[in-house]
Amino acid sequence: MAAMYKLLIDGKLVDGARSIGVVDPATAETFAECACADEAQLNLAIDAASRAFPQWAALPQDERGRYLLAFADALEARHGELIDLLTREQGKPTREATHEVFGAIYVLRFFAGQSLPGGKIRDTDDGAIFRQYVPLGVVAAITPWNFPLLLMLGKVAPALTVGNTMVAKPAATTPLTACLLGSIAADILPPGVLNIIVDDNDLGAALTAHADIAKISFTGSTATGKRVMSSASNALKRITLELGGNDPAILLHDVDVEIAAPHIFAAAMMNAGQVCFAAKRIYAPAALVDRLCAELARLTKEAKVGAGADPETVIGPLQNAVQFEKVRRFLADAKAAGTLVAEGQPSNQAGFFVAPAIVRDLSDDAELVREEQFGPILPILSYNSIDEVIARANNSPYGLGATIWASDTEKAIAVAERINSGTVWINKHFDLPFDIPFGGAKQSGVGYELGERGLTEYTQVKVINMTHFPRSADVAAGPLS
Repeated sequence: MAAMYKLLIDGKLVDGARSIGVVDPATAETFAECACADEAQLNLAIDAASRAFPQWAALPQDERGRYLLAFADALEARHGELIDLLTREQGKPTREATHEVFGAIYVLRFFAGQSLPGGKIRDTDDGAIFRQYVPLGVVAAITPWNFPLLLMLGKVAPALTVGNTMVAKPAATTPLTACLLGSIAADILPPGVLNIIVDDNDLGAALTAHADIAKISFTGSTATGKRVMSSASNALKRITLELGGNDPAILLHDVDVEIAAPHIFAAAMMNAGQVCFAAKRIYAPAALVDRLCAELARLTKEAKVGAGADPETVIGPLQNAVQFEKVRRFLADAKAAGTLVAEGQPSNQAGFFVAPAIVRDLSDDAELVREEQFGPILPILSYNSIDEVIARANNSPYGLGATIWASDTEKAIAVAERINSGTVWINKHFDLPFDIPFGGAKQSGVGYELGERGLTEYTQVKVINMTHFPRSADVAAGPLS
């Protein structure tokens, strides 16, 4: 059994009130013990962040940035340890874990150099108007299990850069990389600036409802996001919600199927399909469906399913037992309602493995089409006209991402402009530059991550509106009237 992973509270690594076991999804067996906080420890962490806030907020932004750069350097120095631990607790292939770890390091470095353009916005003979971006206070960051390191640092970096302090809570099934992150931060950041609390899915309500939490930044399911929003409403806390998606990918009539198919397969199967903006339902012209299915079937059969540590693995296990059972149910329903085009070779290991599958001939009311599967099962849907496919793609409560595949990019842009989604990619996927805002439409979220817009989400905009008051020498003598 590995050593206990500890909480970070007020700059100190501490034991929890109890511990929880962490399961390796490639074996379905517990491989580590992690400290688990109770509500008293949660309150200590919030108190520590509250005490640290005034001094941290008072620092010049470039000094806060230097702390974050030092943090990034320390993470890079231990990147191998982070990659191995991420692969073990999350299940993703090592090459995907490598991308996530370095993405997390780069997002720290990016936001360390960012600032918001405050200052004078109007100046006339009568007076002036100034704009100021003020940090909010203590931010609660709640992150999911699919990208536990990148999504956490994607909140830590902008929040701390503009002067907030933070209490971060990772998912209960992937707490170890967050605890390792905390152990590194303890030697670099001032006490209380960043606190890491692990729970067993029992402290979320206490964290979001706490009176000293000024903002909640949450990434996770739409159902949980609604509960977070409700919890924040009593005190009108600021919120950012990055929620679920059921992202359509639309092939236009002129697309080269053989070129597009590998990109579509990767967009659907990365992280075993456990990506909020993965391609989750594919719409192809009726004349192209057979060719597309044939190409995707070939890729499905070639993709090796196995443990993430195996360098030949393309698709790792699902992260936890609950998701494993959910996806298996989706697959059984899809096989009953549609036609199974291809199914990959299952792993002979005992973990949470689901082989990739391609399904066609499903109706738009089928569960796999209507709901977010968050697994390696991909429905292929036929369409006959552009107006029809746009209406069907938009007929969803979700609106996180979408993709258009076409040779004629002008036609692709025209289609993209009619899709109700926060982001639409054309002939690419998974492209999220740190300087470009990302957010969902409809029930896929509230607010933005990344970019200047995402940075602004962690501040209160203050306007100072001034007029020039006459000097006493300019005022005529005598009583005021």
